[in-house]
Parts: sequence; structure tokens; C-alpha cells
Amino acid sequence: MATESGPAGLVERIQLGDSEAETELVDRFYGRIFAMALARTGDPEVARDLAQEVMISVICALREGRLRNHDSLTGYVCTTARNTISFFFRGRAQRKETPLPADLQIDLPDPEQCFSSVERSRLALLAIGSLKSSDRAILQASLIDGQGSTEIAADMGLSSEVVRKRKSRALRHIRELLKEKRSQNG
Repeated sequence: MATESGPAGLVERIQLGDSEAETELVDRFYGRIFAMALARTGDPEVARDLAQEVMISVICALREGRLRNHDSLTGYVCTTARNTISFFFRGRAQRKETPLPADLQIDLPDPEQCFSSVERSRLALLAIGSLKSSDRAILQASLIDGQGSTEIAADMGLSSEVVRKRKSRALRHIRELLKEKRSQNG
């Protein structure tokens, strides 16, 4: 039975028990979630733990069919990450742990790769910090919250074309700053 390759197809494959789809999900979202957690906590170890916890929670939820709209996978993952990170900061003594399914086997990134990823994340955060607050809001809504340009435009009172251009310029600015920093660090 063939399934589509987008988010809905990925969710369907996970529900059917496809472990490669679970690995694909981790490959697609782990880096973003790790960056979110690192930005909020400032601690790579805590960020790694939170990112792993989010991935396990999402995979368990998808296996159980708890995501009603399969096309909203990105939003679901980001919301789960936001909630998990917020829960971490609330510091509840009775923290609910998600039981790790016995058949869950995910290859997580090599710690050396994570270290270079942390440095890239730090540089990216510095570059993002140099943007106007409205451009940061556009990037957050798009890349973190998973909103489309039409939705962002409606929220900000702009046209979707303006949102797309500002997002493109902001990303180009970040890339240029990162190239500059990499060349300085040699």
C-alpha cells in the first residue's frame, strides 16, 4: 500500500509500524527541537534530553493515532516541543515521564556532531538576534510554529508577498553572517 511522502504520509507510515518513518521523523525535526531547547535552556545536555523526550512523545502519540489532522504534523511537533520545554521550566516534582516503548530504536546524532551543531546554533542565535523584531517574529511563526505566509500575513497585517520577501531577506542575512563568522573562525 503506497502512502504519500508528505507529513500525512509520514504519519500514516508510523501508524503502520514503519521504523524507517520514525527515523525520518527524527531526522526531520530533531535539529529544530534541539535548537529550540538550547535557545531556551542554554544547556546542550538539557537541550538534548528535552529533544529526545519530545521525539519519544511524538512517536508514541503518532503510533497511538492521537494526531487527528496528519497535515498538521509540524505544528504538532512544535507544540509538543514548546509544551515539553515549558513543563521543564515549571520544575514540577511529579514530572510525568513518557515510557520508552521496547521496540523504539532511533539512531540519535553523534555527540561530536551535536557539539558542532551547538556551535552553529549559537552562531545562528547571534545572527537571528541581529534581525529586526518583526523579522524575528516572521521567522519564528514560519520555522518554529509551522505557520504559512498567508497565516503570518493575516496575523501581522501584511501581504503574504511581503512576508515571503522579508523571510527570504532575513534568512539570507543570517546565512551571510554565518559565513562571515565561519571565515573569521577559519
